[in-house]
Amino acid sequence: MIKSKILIVDDDNRNIFALKATLKSKGFECISCSSAQEAIMLLKTNEDFSSILMDMMMPDMDGYQAIPEIRKIEKHKNTPVIAVTAQAMQGDKEKCLKAGADEYISKPINVDIMLEIFSKFNIKA
Repeated sequence: MIKSKILIVDDDNRNIFALKATLKSKGFECISCSSAQEAIMLLKTNEDFSSILMDMMMPDMDGYQAIPEIRKIEKHKNTPVIAVTAQAMQGDKEKCLKAGADEYISKPINVDIMLEIFSKFNIKA
C-alpha cells in the first residue's frame, strides 16, 4: 500500500521536526521544505503529494504568495493545501482561504484536528 505523502513547508526547523515526527508516527510519508520557493520547485518536478501543509508567515515568499503559484502547477491545482499559521485572529482563516488554501489550522497544531482535516480530503496514512 502506498502511503500518503505530505509536503511540509515551514521556515522553522522546529515546526518541521515536530510535524514530521507526528505525521510519521501516524503512518504518513513526509517531505519538507524550508521555503516556498523550494516547495514550488519541488512541486514542478511532478512529485506526487496528497496534501501540502503551508506555513503562511515566511520571509521572502509567504504562503499567501505561494499558494496561487502552486495552483498554477497543473498537477497540483487541486492538491489540498492546508494553511498553517500562528495567526488565529478573526478574519485570518478567511484570508488564507481567499489566497487559495483549502483549509486552515492554527499553531500549535492540534493533531486530532489535523487528522480530521486530512479525512475531509480522504487523505489516509
